[in-house]
Formats: sequence, structure tokens, C-alpha cells
Amino acid sequence: MALELAMACAIVGALVLYLLFGGADFGGAVWDLLASGPHRRDQRALVEKAIGPIWEANHVWLVLAVVVFFTAFPSAFATVSIALHVPLVLLLLGIVFRGAAFAFRSFDPGLRHGPWGVTFSVASLLAPLLLGVVVGAVASGRLREGDVFSSWTAPFPLTVGALTVALCAFLAAVYLTHEATVDDQPALADDFRRRALLAGAASAVLGLLALGLARAGAPRIFHTLTRILFVLGPLVLILAAGTTWALWRRRFRWARLFAAGDVSLIVLGWAAAQYPYLIVDSLTLDQAAAPPRTLQLLLIALIAGVPVLVPSLYLLFRIFKPAHTVPMG
Repeated sequence: MALELAMACAIVGALVLYLLFGGADFGGAVWDLLASGPHRRDQRALVEKAIGPIWEANHVWLVLAVVVFFTAFPSAFATVSIALHVPLVLLLLGIVFRGAAFAFRSFDPGLRHGPWGVTFSVASLLAPLLLGVVVGAVASGRLREGDVFSSWTAPFPLTVGALTVALCAFLAAVYLTHEATVDDQPALADDFRRRALLAGAASAVLGLLALGLARAGAPRIFHTLTRILFVLGPLVLILAAGTTWALWRRRFRWARLFAAGDVSLIVLGWAAAQYPYLIVDSLTLDQAAAPPRTLQLLLIALIAGVPVLVPSLYLLFRIFKPAHTVPMG
């Protein structure tokens, strides 16, 4: 089980990083769509500045998770990609349309609030929603062959999707408070501070709703989570309280750290609740694993690749965003 567990940890780690960085980009586009008030134009300008010019680099974590998934657990990948091909295709289309729209509107300021601007924001809203729906459907234990819609259109997966959107919006708003402070725009920092507090409250409500729906919609996850919450629950509450305190006192650098830790624990709690299943009530890690030799070679590739990938991304951020130690983009 050591190799299988290492591969599963690699997938979870990549998803955590994708949510912390790429998810914040999705959330920034949500605030672009919902920009309002006297600083509406400045809010959108700050979002665009924060996301570009290196925003596509964050998809490397999603690519890493997918590559490890289909290489290390091919049978599980086949099951998920067939049973959930509709939301997965829509997810990919959302990512593609988001990227194209952002590129087109960047070349012409007149397009920022027209069709390309709306396409960018709506696609950015749908992508994390569908990603969360896929995670919720896998956790529900109700993936069935030939079942194209009911496994992911149930209340539990849809609520997990909404929770994912709320977490992305929460991260983006917290990060943008710091972006605005670095750019010496205190009015914008206050705008996103209020949005961060609202998104945090919405995330808490949706998290409790998802937990309640899990009792019937994902019973195995529910019973495991109720045990895990005795350990992770206090930590999540402490970090959530720390984020609220930091936002209230305008300690935006601390708010970013607390928010990132809080969201990371939520994802790790889901992964721990699903263990040892890769697809709940269907395939465990050892049942879905590729041959040991394949896992060994994949582990070697990861060990060799991560020391190249991480410094490269860090250098990219340092060159293009030297003032932002926790980047959006």
C-alpha cells in the first residue's frame, strides 16, 4: 500500500495547490462578474492585474493531478471519466473558454465588459462548480455504469460544487485585500475585505449544508467525517477565526496564511474521510492501482520533477509579481 498511498497523496497535494492558486484565479473572476459600487471599474482592473500575466501557470497542478491519476490508478480513471464525462467535458470547456476570453479581452479594453468579459466570468464560475460536483459525485458512492446524469445532479454533489465556488471566491477576496494594500489602494482593500467576510460566511453555511446532505447522499463520507471532525474540526475553526480576526483588524498578510490553511484542511479532511477508497464503495487504492513497476517509475518521475517544477514556478512569480509572496495568477 505504500506506493498507492504515495500516489494518492500526490493527487491530493496537487489538488490542494490547484485550489489555493488556480482556485483563487477562478474566484477573482467571480468578483469581476460581481463588481459593484463606485469602485467597480477599479475592482475589475485589480482582478485583471492580479490574475495576469502568469495565471495559466497554475493549471500545472491540475495537469499533475490528472496525469498521476490515470497513470497510477487507470481503472478508477476509466470509471470516473466514463460515468462523469458530461461534467468533465463541461469543466474542460469552461477552462478553455475562460482562457480564450481572458486573452481576447486583454487586447482591447473595450471588450472587458462586453461578451468576452461575461464569458470570462461565467466560465470561471462554472469551472470550480463542476470540479466540486465531480468530487462530490465520486465521494457519494453512487457512480454507476450507464448512469450519465443522476450521480452528479443529486443535491450532495451540487452542494459540494457550490461550496467549491464559495471557497474560491473566499480565497480570491482574501488575496485581493493584500494585492490592493501593496498597490496602495485602501478603498479597494476594504471592498474585498467585506467580500471576503461574506464569502467566508457563505462557505461555512454551505459546508454545514454539505455535511448534512452527506448523511443521505454520501453516508460513508458522513460517518467518517463525524469522527475526523473531532481532530480537524477545532483546527478548521481556529484558522477560520484567525482569518476573520485578521480581516477585521486589516492584517491582510496573516489573513492570507490563515485562509490558505483553512481551505487546505477542508480538502485534506475530505481526502481522509474517503480513504481507503478512491471511488467510494467501488474501488480502493490497492484495487485500482497500476502494477508496482509502473508506480515505482511514476514515483521516480515525481521525485525528479518536483525539484524542477517548484523552483521554476517560484522564479516565475518572483519575476512577474515580486511584491506578492502569495500570488494570484
